[in-house]
Amino acid sequence: MSQTSEHDTAQLAILLVEPSSMQLKVIMNHLKQAGVSRIDGVADGQEALTFARKYPPDLIISAMYLPDMTADELLQTLRQEDRFDSTHFMLISSERKPAALEKLRQTGVVAILPKPFDHADLKRALRTTMDYIEPQEISLENYDVSQLRLLMVDDSSTSRNHIQRVLNQMGIHAIDSAENGSQAMLLLQQYEYDLMLTDLNMPEMDGEQLVNYVRNEMNNTLLPILMVTTERDPSRLEQVEQSGVSAILDKPFEPESIREMMYRVLG
Repeated sequence: MSQTSEHDTAQLAILLVEPSSMQLKVIMNHLKQAGVSRIDGVADGQEALTFARKYPPDLIISAMYLPDMTADELLQTLRQEDRFDSTHFMLISSERKPAALEKLRQTGVVAILPKPFDHADLKRALRTTMDYIEPQEISLENYDVSQLRLLMVDDSSTSRNHIQRVLNQMGIHAIDSAENGSQAMLLLQQYEYDLMLTDLNMPEMDGEQLVNYVRNEMNNTLLPILMVTTERDPSRLEQVEQSGVSAILDKPFEPESIREMMYRVLG
């Protein structure tokens, strides 16, 4: 695990977007206890955009429902501006419905924390933010990372872009991408890959069907397959595990988690 000290997190510039003045104070106090000193607070999405355009933060922490927009709408606006390519996003919300959180999980947020949250979870999310800002290249005993060939399969272009950035920061650049299992199947018929990273729920052919194709129709039991998904249904995930996937990661994922999984399956 990477060790990130409070001195590291003290360098973070954080913009907190929270309409409740009481909640704003509570979260600010938690951030200060975690060693963060550069914190600004605003009450709505438009204020957040105005402030961020003037003083781009390292991390935006937002409530889900703001007076003028949702956190998802705020994030989508930020993603359209190149100046925010290196700005990260965290949600702190009492929202529990998977459908309401789905878009945010797909867009590469650092973390989604509940209200109220555990202080330890906030500190972990801050460490994850530092891992994105100061990434470590991966070193594998049996592979030259610069030559590692990877197939990424995800129907969300935002998710593909986010995952590709994370992989590039690890030193992995030979990446082919597909929007669903059908496209991935055609690529697998043409090229050999060292690793496949796939979403689960996709149109035309989903991740489970793709894994079954690789393991049974191609008779390829050696290709490591990592699944990164927002799926929360235990029975569905158990079914996927039985199909022959090498490991399953949640969205949003921590860079350290994907590094550990790659160490495990590639050695």
